[in-house]
Amino acid sequence: MKTDPSLTPFFNPQGVAIIGASLDPAKLGYGLSRNLVQSGFKGGIHFVNLKGGQLMGMPVHRHISETPDPVDLAVLLIPAPAVPEAIEACAWRGIKAVIIASGGFRETGAEGAALEEECLEIARKNGVRLLGPNCIGLIDTHLPVDTTFLSPPGPTPGDVAFISHSGAICAAVIDWARGQGFGLSRLASLGNQCDVTETDLLAPVAEDPYTRVITLYLEGVSDGRHFLEQAQKVTRQKPIVALKVGRYERGQQAVASHTGALAGMESAYNAAFRRAGVIRAETTEELFDWARALAWCPLPEGRSVGVLTNAGGPGVTAVDALEVKSLTIANLSDETEVALSEVLEQAASLKNPVDMLAAASPQQYATCLQILLSDPKVDSVMVILPPPPMHTAAGIAKAIIPVIYTADKPVVVALMGELLIQEAVEHFRAARVPEYRFPERAAEALAVLAQRADYLASLKNDADFQASFEGIDSEQAREILSKYNPGETISPEDVFNLMEAYGIPSMQPRLARTPNQAAGLAQEMGYPVALKIASPQITHKSDMGGVLLNLHNAQQVESGFTNIVEKSQAAYPGVEVLGVHVQRMLPPGQDVIVGAIQDPQFGALVMFGSGGIEVEGLKDVQFALAPLSRIEAEQLLEHTWAGKKLSGYRSLPPADQGAVVEIITRLALLASDFPQLAEVEINPLTVLEDGQGAYAVDVRAGTGINHDPILQ
Repeated sequence: MKTDPSLTPFFNPQGVAIIGASLDPAKLGYGLSRNLVQSGFKGGIHFVNLKGGQLMGMPVHRHISETPDPVDLAVLLIPAPAVPEAIEACAWRGIKAVIIASGGFRETGAEGAALEEECLEIARKNGVRLLGPNCIGLIDTHLPVDTTFLSPPGPTPGDVAFISHSGAICAAVIDWARGQGFGLSRLASLGNQCDVTETDLLAPVAEDPYTRVITLYLEGVSDGRHFLEQAQKVTRQKPIVALKVGRYERGQQAVASHTGALAGMESAYNAAFRRAGVIRAETTEELFDWARALAWCPLPEGRSVGVLTNAGGPGVTAVDALEVKSLTIANLSDETEVALSEVLEQAASLKNPVDMLAAASPQQYATCLQILLSDPKVDSVMVILPPPPMHTAAGIAKAIIPVIYTADKPVVVALMGELLIQEAVEHFRAARVPEYRFPERAAEALAVLAQRADYLASLKNDADFQASFEGIDSEQAREILSKYNPGETISPEDVFNLMEAYGIPSMQPRLARTPNQAAGLAQEMGYPVALKIASPQITHKSDMGGVLLNLHNAQQVESGFTNIVEKSQAAYPGVEVLGVHVQRMLPPGQDVIVGAIQDPQFGALVMFGSGGIEVEGLKDVQFALAPLSRIEAEQLLEHTWAGKKLSGYRSLPPADQGAVVEIITRLALLASDFPQLAEVEINPLTVLEDGQGAYAVDVRAGTGINHDPILQ
């Protein structure tokens, strides 16, 4: 992927001007100037302040127009009202990249927002790119350049890049990273993002040869589909780990259906990250735990883990943690067990986890680790090292580091303790070996490495997205939807016609307005039948007794008609009751739910999970971005109990999973093709035995207003 040339001066400037440089050591303008000089930046450094003078042995110019070449990046740290004029002056000087470190804009209210908009208008008119306002700037530790005003020392050079919506988080991460023994390559604080966004910075950061992993602190994304597009390009080359905060704020979707009720904003982010190969962290600690492993370890070929320990308890803890993360404990080969027996005491455990006993020496650790790594059944290794009673942790670290360094399989270390392990900590960090205080964190790191490997393997199936469908009549669907205004519920008849247009098998109901008409329709369809109240105002029919099943004769149908109409009118006085829908009953099968909804940021989402009346209580659902491939649809089944049960469970025979996958992909295509279709839900989708298909029994849908121009 190519970086937008207009962004080049931010990370590779020829000269930097600081407008608002200060001679007062107590001012941020002084700190900014100091950091730029002390960073070792080799380009031009220019200080600007109306007072003039000398700063750090260099002249302070009274106006940006007085600065000599080269200068292509300006950092503004001046009162907010003066910023628009400064941007114009930069443009006149030929500076096309500006960092606005000043606060006092949108974050302060309406007046600040208007000032921010004025800055953006001036910048666009003059072809200037803006980072910020209300940010702390950028750092490149390898160029090097530091345009922040943070207290020294800055970050040590490394291979983890950090892009953040929060400047305070940047300051904390710099200090924390130094204490944790890893370095940063590039750091960017985005502030209010009036122009340059997190998505814009993905390409220039990814193209940095020193960056091996990109980490993100996100409070949202400015353009969901654009972020997805750019992230997909980056993750083919380098991993992205994201901490998305604000996760419990619900999205703005309608909640007329179960799909709408369950599809919060985070469902869309999870689906988007999964599609793009972005690894989502739950905590800041995870963000950098995983980044270190991704930066320093080769990827595993599978999910089988060998565990090497000198104590039984930590080994059992590791086994539990690995299984929670869907990793498996490797079954060691006979040759491996024989080799271990020649190195260890007779009382040692040769099974995985391998317990070498408390007296294990540095040489035993190193030899046993080499044996495990040589076993073709072992894809990765966790070494557990609590403070050894007979040796030092540092001695063991020095013994195993050469083995880890030459291995083509990932090795992480659970280095347990605090005071007694500090020297070992320094050895591992200097050798770029990921070490964690407890087995649980080490297991998470191995799981992330496996997740990254799985994602790269899945890229070979990109062609699956090009699969075409037979029996799609998009014109029929367009004609149906054209009859409805935004916010309207689509009639049952039209909903089932939509299903037909996209080749989704259904048990289409027919409307009866009288008991006698209902009995006649039942006779035509063939018994048994179901009756469902027909009212545009009653969404969840079964909640108030508006559904009757397994009716076998005309008398049951006529009395049932009267019964559910009366119940509906009693439960919802004054609602419009059109009559009763009569529907042919299917043979027994498994009921699941399939739905789709439009997310404001990422567009159409499709949902699959446990159906029926308890869907919101069970919350056994998964979401994916639409359109989706058959492989992604199969993954929805793999990650839900409803999907796993389709393979057969106890007395349930295997159901037609292929039919379900086909319906999921077709519904996803429908939702993707028609963004005005705000939500559509099949509940239940009854899945018959393997080879007999699946049928939409109850379907509801509604239209909405599409606010995303990308989806037009």
